[in-house]
Amino acid sequence: AAVAALVASLPLISVLGMMLLWRERPDAENMAVHAEATFWYVLPSLPMFLLVPWMIRMGVGFWLSLVIGCAVTFALYLLLVWVAPRFNLPL
Repeated sequence: AAVAALVASLPLISVLGMMLLWRERPDAENMAVHAEATFWYVLPSLPMFLLVPWMIRMGVGFWLSLVIGCAVTFALYLLLVWVAPRFNLPL
């Protein structure tokens, strides 16, 4: 299970996206902006990976836990989009 979790945690889609973006537009500043924005968008998704297992252990069903985890993530994305301009975060 640990190896599967490690593989699942690799940012494969982000790396592939950066490779495709670089192929289409090899611009260092554009890539830097993209990578930095990706960092900020990853942060709101992280609590889900603690919330879902906690809820499952508390007896909440898997599907409900997953839906609630996704809803919390969505709310945190909205919060990020609202807060980011106030702190000049590059999204």
